[in-house]
Amino acid sequence: EIGMGLTGFGVFFLFFGMILFFDKALLAIGNVLFVAGLSFVIGLERTFRFFFQKHKMKATGFFLGGVLIVLIGWPLIGMILEIYGFFLLFRGFFPVVVGFIRRVPVLGYLLNLPGISSVSVQYFMQNLKL
Repeated sequence: EIGMGLTGFGVFFLFFGMILFFDKALLAIGNVLFVAGLSFVIGLERTFRFFFQKHKMKATGFFLGGVLIVLIGWPLIGMILEIYGFFLLFRGFFPVVVGFIRRVPVLGYLLNLPGISSVSVQYFMQNLKL
């Protein structure tokens, strides 16, 4: 429960920091809360194993490098690196998320609209490669 709260607050601060023209302080707080929340949710050892798998080292470098650059004080560059690293790290979860959203009443209806359905099926349900 604490981990989900920390992760949720982290996402909120990241989103709010981007809305306020990449505010350094909000983005730094959001990054710290997101990583801490992720560690609480899946555990420290599993978090370490997730980030430092041999085939995910490039993605981890971009993501954690982006966090570091945001903390140093270059929020725009850091967020670009972070977002790229995030998509590389979590690309295996996107089909699961899309499948879950398809079962939510209102969001599922939106995802099943003709134009959006074909894009989501082609982009997320097949192998997502960046």
